[in-house]
Amino acid sequence: MNWYARWMYRWETALTTRDENRVVRPVEWGFDWLEDFVASAGLKNRVANTSNEEDAMDALNAAIVERSEEFFGYEQPKDFALEERHPQLFPTNVRPETLKHDEELKQKALEGKLPTAQFLRFTSPVRTPYPENDLVNARWYPANNAATRTSRVSGTPASQEKMARKPKQAMIVLPQWNADAFSHNVLCSLFNRFGISALRLSKPYHDIRRPAELERSDYAVSSNIGRTISACRQAVVDIRCCLDWLEAQGYEQFGILGTSLGSCYAFIASAHDARLRVNAFNHASTSFGDVVWTGQSTRHIRQSFENAGLTQERLRQAWSCISPVSYMRHFAAYPKKVLVVHARYDLTFLEKYSLEVLRSFSELGVDYVSKVLPCGHYTTGETPYKFMDGWYLGSFVISAFKRLADKAK
Repeated sequence: MNWYARWMYRWETALTTRDENRVVRPVEWGFDWLEDFVASAGLKNRVANTSNEEDAMDALNAAIVERSEEFFGYEQPKDFALEERHPQLFPTNVRPETLKHDEELKQKALEGKLPTAQFLRFTSPVRTPYPENDLVNARWYPANNAATRTSRVSGTPASQEKMARKPKQAMIVLPQWNADAFSHNVLCSLFNRFGISALRLSKPYHDIRRPAELERSDYAVSSNIGRTISACRQAVVDIRCCLDWLEAQGYEQFGILGTSLGSCYAFIASAHDARLRVNAFNHASTSFGDVVWTGQSTRHIRQSFENAGLTQERLRQAWSCISPVSYMRHFAAYPKKVLVVHARYDLTFLEKYSLEVLRSFSELGVDYVSKVLPCGHYTTGETPYKFMDGWYLGSFVISAFKRLADKAK
């Protein structure tokens, strides 16, 4: 390795090891988290055979992939509502600077110095034992200024008639695993400046949806195999419900931006919903199990599986139903404009897995753009790389929506 690579790997490792509240938990198969589909797939007897649970999980994965439209299907919620409240941070680490920032925000809210924000709330069609997790939360960034934007050239108000012809456009934004509630909000504000509204979705078990017993969003990805599958299912269904609400508000063109774990959820949602025409994947990989096994940020989960005697290949199979590679043909079946951003020195989503995504897209004729960051996974959030990443994501989304709008005229 050259000096830059060594420096980057040291920096990346320092960032992924600074949090000390990762918990090694025992491995659980977690069939109880998927009881409805276990029954509909006729797998109750195989699941009940505790001497062969791994084979039963493999059979369940195969059934989910084969019947994925059913598994990721849902009944539309009837309780959509906008809620106004002071935003909160909901940190997932206990570093002093983070806790201080959290207290400062709470104090500003008490003093009336923190503006309130709107949040879309509704009950997720996928239910879990945690009521707080099942109440979906998405911060709403409406592009209210769309009709009064000014020309960058002349500074004069844009034509009302021209703006009226422009389709209403909206993005759904999903941050990374263990993101706090402020992560990626700046991207939503950026989209607003170009007339694109945004819903910043809190993933299952994240920020306000996180059960009180947790410091981190551990139940989204853990050594409980069935619960991890359930969290992905719930995230995908919640995304599709957000699209339903946006359609009811008159929106016509839709996109999605996902980072890291959010990228996985976004891909599977887009593979099952033709409405998502603009897709930005900020870090991408093919297999959920490979990322958990090889990634620095999930080393504690790998330890759980190693303690139970599992291997990378067996874990890859156990989570094949929530792996993007299982739905590549689904994804390619719908016309989409796609951006894939990956990091050259990524120790969480190894570059070789990101390159597999690109190869699959090329083989299937997906209309995609590839951008490479000269950093790692965690260092993507550091200066100057976060500005490079923001430019790639923002410019792509804005130009892709412009092309869609031009075609609709």
